[in-house]
Amino acid sequence: MIPRTRWVPEMFTSARPPATDEIAFDIRGLNVWYGTQHVLRDITIQIPRRRVTAIIGPSGCGKSTFLRTLNRMNDLIPTARVEGAVLLEGKNIYDPDVDPTQLRRRVGMVFQKPNPFPKSIYENIAWAARINNYRGNMDELVEWALTKAALWDEVKDKLHQPGTALSGGQQQRLCIARALAVKPEVLLMDEPASALDPIATLRIEDLMRDLAREYTIIVVTHNMQQAARVSDVTVFMMADENQVGTIVEYGPTQEIFTNPKDKRTEDYITGRFG
Repeated sequence: MIPRTRWVPEMFTSARPPATDEIAFDIRGLNVWYGTQHVLRDITIQIPRRRVTAIIGPSGCGKSTFLRTLNRMNDLIPTARVEGAVLLEGKNIYDPDVDPTQLRRRVGMVFQKPNPFPKSIYENIAWAARINNYRGNMDELVEWALTKAALWDEVKDKLHQPGTALSGGQQQRLCIARALAVKPEVLLMDEPASALDPIATLRIEDLMRDLAREYTIIVVTHNMQQAARVSDVTVFMMADENQVGTIVEYGPTQEIFTNPKDKRTEDYITGRFG
């Protein structure tokens, strides 16, 4: 067992195991190749709805590749090939009749580095809504999205200033607001706070917890304390001897961090490797 002195109890969220009717993604036998390179092998896992799931593991174990399989971003890589099933609300997103563009409206993504459009704060939200055929009151939508991203009070008097003029943490929350504007069901976050200072990082973590009341959040992170603080469920991945990513262990975050079943999990989260 990992010594509890390493992780104080306050770091953990009040996780509870998902019931069978609370599954967002049901992933079965997922394999991914880039050309001839086998990148992910036999990923079988269920991801709970309206919870925060953290994906942890050493660099090069396929965490980001796995995340991108959940909204078919790997389709944009010509050499990528995917086998297996990724069921979202019971429908395999890799079925031929699934439109990847429509899928990405349901499964939004926030990247490691904030990437606001070179437009005003207002237009960053409005543009995303317009290209998705939004026909409602745009002012209300912009305020709603910025409020959801805990940014409205900071920018409401400068909506027509460039989004790129905001601080790094504000830019990342603007990107989250932009993703929320199209009303997704799931938010994928690939190291969303790794480029931010500690105060901005805590704001993003608090936001993740708030959003998990309404959205399924899946976050890749190298920060063990962050995973312990924000997530309900943790997935630990490693690359095998052939550099193919696999899942070693997953379960409620508190169990993974205090009583892991696999020695490799314990070694990783206590800093013995990785």
